[in-house]
Amino acid sequence: MDDSLPIPSATSAAGMNPSAPELSIVIPAYNEETRLPETLRRIAAYVRASGQETEVLVVDDGSTDRTAAVAEAFRAELLALRVLCNGINRGKGFSVRRGMREARGRIVLFTDADLSAPIEEAGKLLAALQDHDVAIGSRALDRSLISIRQSRARELAGIIFNLIVRLILRLPFVDTQCGFKAFRREPCRILFEQQRIERFGFDPELLYLARHHGLRTAEIPVRWAHSPATKVSMLRDSLRMFLDVFYIRWNALLGRYPRSKP
Repeated sequence: MDDSLPIPSATSAAGMNPSAPELSIVIPAYNEETRLPETLRRIAAYVRASGQETEVLVVDDGSTDRTAAVAEAFRAELLALRVLCNGINRGKGFSVRRGMREARGRIVLFTDADLSAPIEEAGKLLAALQDHDVAIGSRALDRSLISIRQSRARELAGIIFNLIVRLILRLPFVDTQCGFKAFRREPCRILFEQQRIERFGFDPELLYLARHHGLRTAEIPVRWAHSPATKVSMLRDSLRMFLDVFYIRWNALLGRYPRSKP
């Protein structure tokens, strides 16, 4: 990752409470003007029902449609809303990294723009953070919770990818790729400072870093429904993700993930 590139400034919500919120929700979004309104409506309803102070960060990853404008239109429903614009398309990993580093909540959760995992499932991850540093949603721990499945080809590719992750990175999880993860912000800050992968292969890197730095991670089964409008290309992105696994191992061998000094 090239940290020399300037990060565009955030658009701050007027009247935002200066105190740190309990929860930050980060939504990476690329050309999501169609799906984003329903997602933000559901998140606004969740925030009202939860009663906890929550900020929402939409990271517009260089969209060519009205994604940013659609997000801005929800300021009345989400008072602590920030819309961050990358300017150019950098990838989901970059967008998550940016949102997580700019979030102010004690706990930070990122979710896909299509809410494939319903936002109401967040309670499961937040409960796990009572005694863990990281909580990741999983589709594979209980497949009966999947209401709409992926194609057989995608499921097979996911199984093969997971086997490679377990073999090369020695990670114990059965689903690293579910776009629904929560972190205790302070102990996990180092993960996003050291994250280097900018596109879809960033999840195993975060989980590798969490183990590398001695952080406790829980894998939690969540409800999930496949979206046919997924942005993940079966061929191009799958190949890149496979290569990213070896890139993570190479980074580790070169000492690019230094542990904090005591």
